[in-house]
Amino acid sequence: MVAAVLIGSAEILEQTVHVRETLKEVLAALAVCTLAVDITVLNTPDLQAKLEDNPYGGLNLLLKRTSHFPPTEGLSEVISVIGRRTGTIKDVVQDGDVVIQFANDTTVRIAVEAVAGARTGQIITITWEAPKGIRLEDCINLGSRHWYGGPQQKRQYWPIERLTLVDYAYVTKEADNCGVAEPYWLNSEGIFYYFDKKVPLFIDQNDLEKNAACFIAQVKPPYSSKRDRNELIYAVGIFDDVRKAHEYAVEKYLGKPSGVPDALMMKYPIWSTWARYKNHVNHDVVLKFADEINSNGFPNSQLEIDDLWEVCYGSQTVDVDRFPNMKNTVNMLKGKGFRVTIWTHPFINKGCEPWYTEALKKGYLVSSEYGSVETSWWNDNGTTTAYVDFTKPEARSWYVGRLENIQKAYGFDSYKFDGGESSWAPQIPVLKGDIRDQPGVITADYLRAAAQFGPITEVRSGYRTQDLPIFVRMIDKDTYWTFENGLPTLITTLLQMNMNGYPLVLPDMIGGNGYNEEPTKELFIRWLQANTFMPSMQFSYVPWDFDNETIELSKKFVQLHAKYSDQIMTACQRSVRDGSPVNPPVWWIAPNDTAAHDIWDEYLLGETILVAPVVERGSRERDIYLPAGGWLEQGDPSRRLEGGDWIRNYPAPLDTLPFFVRV
Repeated sequence: MVAAVLIGSAEILEQTVHVRETLKEVLAALAVCTLAVDITVLNTPDLQAKLEDNPYGGLNLLLKRTSHFPPTEGLSEVISVIGRRTGTIKDVVQDGDVVIQFANDTTVRIAVEAVAGARTGQIITITWEAPKGIRLEDCINLGSRHWYGGPQQKRQYWPIERLTLVDYAYVTKEADNCGVAEPYWLNSEGIFYYFDKKVPLFIDQNDLEKNAACFIAQVKPPYSSKRDRNELIYAVGIFDDVRKAHEYAVEKYLGKPSGVPDALMMKYPIWSTWARYKNHVNHDVVLKFADEINSNGFPNSQLEIDDLWEVCYGSQTVDVDRFPNMKNTVNMLKGKGFRVTIWTHPFINKGCEPWYTEALKKGYLVSSEYGSVETSWWNDNGTTTAYVDFTKPEARSWYVGRLENIQKAYGFDSYKFDGGESSWAPQIPVLKGDIRDQPGVITADYLRAAAQFGPITEVRSGYRTQDLPIFVRMIDKDTYWTFENGLPTLITTLLQMNMNGYPLVLPDMIGGNGYNEEPTKELFIRWLQANTFMPSMQFSYVPWDFDNETIELSKKFVQLHAKYSDQIMTACQRSVRDGSPVNPPVWWIAPNDTAAHDIWDEYLLGETILVAPVVERGSRERDIYLPAGGWLEQGDPSRRLEGGDWIRNYPAPLDTLPFFVRV
């Protein structure tokens, strides 16, 4: 009987608990209903924005735009879903800004600012704050628009809506050739997104949601767990067209170069030992290389001595077995008409003594949160390496001072600085400065140290360093015809870098680096042609390794580049004045031309020269799109064309680079 009573009591208690839980759920649902969001964020005659509940979680940001030319009433469109994982709303306050508090101690503030002046628009700033254990996630609808900016990639598709990025940590890194990682997305309808450097940012594009890019803030590697809170802060810029939007983003967020690189580097080719000789360099090799360049009648801006001139990596000490008298080598090269630059990097291999131990004892090496300085790079040679900590002023001075000493001793004109991406540091790195600016700050501090060596300097990475007046080199290209880091990506990487605010682009070696195989004659010539109207030319593989025709065609395009070097310099100077891209996409001069928005295999020099290289193996013709207006084929006044349409099957034999000068 007692057992039966206990069982009955338990059943009653269980039913009571169930009723209470059901009641709690009903009350919670009612609470959500009472705080259902339908808030007007922005209301002007031309533009309205509002927040509404999304039935699957989060809030829809709806945009409605009205056009007056021609008059059209816009449709409301969800451009993004914010707060997809934040849960129940606790409170909504409108005090000019919109402030929404959630039950999980997460808050979002939405502020609106009108932009007046030459470019009118609206900036919506979204600021999320949350405990560091909470993941913040806002997703944008890629829609039918085209998108630009984004990360530098090995498979550099353009426009970038074609990229797939899976939980992608948005830092500079060796993986995927992500040497430039600016948190900037721009679309063909004049809307951009720009993220604050405090954000521990990840991107998930075309993965969690198809045709969407989700911007995620999460305190997890490669970001330090020592952050106090999590933040997702970004601006949404809304302008009349894509060009105006980008111009404002440059003015307000991206920045512009503070000066121009060396004029001789723009006019005549750099000759590098790397692709042709790899690390098999010595006194005799570099002098023979210089003699070949001169005897074949090619001009130069400088000769770059690449890997391996050191006794060990990071020593910054000349290997006398390779270069018994480096000062004499440099003087002989200068006597032959060459300036001389030399390759360097931010690493010191373990066992490279006494320099490794000196840096370790002085605390000049990046250490991980676990207390280790050991990491890896492409020249480990069976050991480990360490990364000089450029966030420490004393380590930076030590590194720069050693380079200044050998520059003075041997007469080098400047340096090619390799590496610099934050991923080379031991993970998770402990760096100086604001924890919220890590790990990207080490890239910036390394590049700023490099820039001290003047306008002949080149680097290969970028993190909020658009102001530096030096060339940023594309990361090594492969000797392919394909988007697997081959010839097509020479153009798309050029566009990606320009539209992230890095217009001073140094293309990689003509013909690629030959890691898979050496370039064929056809690939070499087409690569050279594609490079002709870019800011600088860089040879390592040489025309005389092919045949006389290749030598003559190479001279033709080297001379063509030199002929237009004044226009290249003018474009660079304009970039300094107003941040304009040196090599913009075709839509730059036709921002409302939808046909131009998707073009990846043409580019401009400034606003007057359109270049349409052949990048398909075996092709002797190609389709070319010319924006509206008059164009001169090959700059010839007797060969005028009217733009505004495609030219189908334009002839382009191996000796021809299609280009057009705007009237």
